[in-house]
Amino acid sequence: MADLDLVYTTRFDEADRRAKMALWREIVPSIGRIVPLDGPILDLACDRGYFIAHAAAAERWACDMRDVASALPAGVRFVKASGLALGDAVPAAHFATVFTSNYLEHLASSDEVIEQMRVVERLLRPGGRFVVLQPNIRLVGGAYWDFIDHRVPLTERSLQEAGAIAGLATERTVVRYLPFSTKSRLPQDRRLVRAYLRFPPAWRILGRQTLWVGRKPR
Repeated sequence: MADLDLVYTTRFDEADRRAKMALWREIVPSIGRIVPLDGPILDLACDRGYFIAHAAAAERWACDMRDVASALPAGVRFVKASGLALGDAVPAAHFATVFTSNYLEHLASSDEVIEQMRVVERLLRPGGRFVVLQPNIRLVGGAYWDFIDHRVPLTERSLQEAGAIAGLATERTVVRYLPFSTKSRLPQDRRLVRAYLRFPPAWRILGRQTLWVGRKPR
């Protein structure tokens, strides 16, 4: 995509960004109840730091192709780099957790998805986890393509297969977790968001995004 800043400023205004930050204040603890978010932790394709701002690890890193350092909280080490080039930008075998949200579908091809998994596998310490929050085209259907920068269709099974090819064993898959987007049917009031996240039966009704956890063998 030629101009990511233009894409995201068109898609999300400042009110949207504030709402997303408030949502992630509730989402991160929910993810932490499903999978340990151990540190050091890296937020891959961090955008404005919605995840990493609420992660509790003492050592926090974030990367993005855009220079978003000014949007990140103090103490986060920012690296401006493509996710596929991270092997040259951050320490290898260092991270206990690498997290990414709504990123893999933007890569150019399924081959790049596998290569990104391989890059992450090299960055993880033995026993480290790659935690992926990902729209699932099997659940979303044609609306998956409503975003001009979506390129690769992914399901929970293709995530598992890509991870296996890259040397990451599937540790946990929550097929239905969050609604498709922050502009969809996830309630915006923090109390309702918290109630939704603490009531998994609701996920089976509204969930269109999959949470996948791949682990590097010890």
